[in-house]
Amino acid sequence: MPITALNHVNLRTGQLQAMVHWYTHVLGLVDGPRPAFPFAGAWLYAGDTAVVHLVEVDNPHAVGSEVELKLEHFAFSATDHAAFEARLNTTGTRYKQSTLAEAGLALYNLWDPDGNHIHVDFPLDG
Repeated sequence: MPITALNHVNLRTGQLQAMVHWYTHVLGLVDGPRPAFPFAGAWLYAGDTAVVHLVEVDNPHAVGSEVELKLEHFAFSATDHAAFEARLNTTGTRYKQSTLAEAGLALYNLWDPDGNHIHVDFPLDG
């Protein structure tokens, strides 16, 4: 059975509300329905898919950008990079923008409140 797509990323966080705010206001994801798990969390949607699952934990040292990273980054594909860059500037979000011409991509690298590294990639022709 071949893998066809990445379904979601699950992030543990000691600051659930700050993370929900960042993913909804900076990335434009939507805070949506989540099963009634016995622990706090949130599911953040891109369209009909819950692409980021957040799980609240009590130990803030067990999350985010540890000294030895296990996951360097995850990435989203998106459209309208001019509007996205304007949103980043409006929200005061720190980012680095670069171009990968051979892949036809404009790359935005940014970090959520827990220090997780995220790419948002846009086609150069769109």
